[in-house]
Amino acid sequence: MKTDIKISKRLSLWLRHQPADAGLVLTGDGWASVPEILNAFERKGLACTREQLQRVVDTNDKKRFELSGDGTRIRARQGHSVAIDLGLAPLAPPQYLFHGTATRFLSPILKDGLKPMNRHHVHLSADTATATRVGSRHGKPAILNVAAGSMHAAGHVFFRTENGVWLVEHVPPAFLELVQS
Repeated sequence: MKTDIKISKRLSLWLRHQPADAGLVLTGDGWASVPEILNAFERKGLACTREQLQRVVDTNDKKRFELSGDGTRIRARQGHSVAIDLGLAPLAPPQYLFHGTATRFLSPILKDGLKPMNRHHVHLSADTATATRVGSRHGKPAILNVAAGSMHAAGHVFFRTENGVWLVEHVPPAFLELVQS
């Protein structure tokens, strides 16, 4: 639904990058009050009911958002440019993970590695299908194989979010291999 997409994009903006745009103050671990979110939608002229918000959380293809157990708070699971601590414990990754990007970004990535850019972490996928979907959002997809097991052995710290996205501060070029472009 078109309205759900608008709601999802606005949630991403508010919960990951610009909470002040909605008049929100996120907790240290990224939570915002659901009533405050619904009020912000109303102030911005985009109607959003509690049921619509629940549907957006439940049906988001990448499971970007989560509601607290009691349903009174909401947060983004990853992708923040604002300072928050998701409280994730370090975790040993599988031997290989994947990163999807657009082919036009390959040259600097292969030269300098993967950087978080304006976010806190680089996002990695457990499978090539997910990485391909991610890369397709920005143009012709390219898939990079990340030697995560070797990185971990070399001291890089990995985290995994509830929706299965792997996070790491950066990926040096020595741990990257182009598998599809």
